[in-house]
Amino acid sequence: MATVNLSKETLESTIEDNDIVLIDFWADWCGPCKMFAPTYEKVSEEYPNIVFAKVDTEANQELAGQFQIRSIPTLVAFKDQVGVLSQPGALPEEGLKDLIGQIEALDMDAVRKEIAEREKADATA
Repeated sequence: MATVNLSKETLESTIEDNDIVLIDFWADWCGPCKMFAPTYEKVSEEYPNIVFAKVDTEANQELAGQFQIRSIPTLVAFKDQVGVLSQPGALPEEGLKDLIGQIEALDMDAVRKEIAEREKADATA
């Protein structure tokens, strides 16, 4: 699957309608973003079951703020509608594939349990 451009109008439905969504936050003026883009596009072709999305932080400043993007490129990942990763920096192809493998292997029941326990601890603190 080729990459898709996300906006605040398409973000929610994209996350809700897909098992795994990767989002590359980037800007046209960003050198590392331009270096990472071909790798991201190439790897997207190898994983048709994953949505590879892009958010132009200049055109979608509200989304960049919502995700607290402080540096670009930043890769954000969702699995089963749960945010599981926010990582700044461009990755080499093998690094991106390794990261995808880790996301695919996540036990989401364990992740949800951990989130619930953290929320419970925060509420009692």
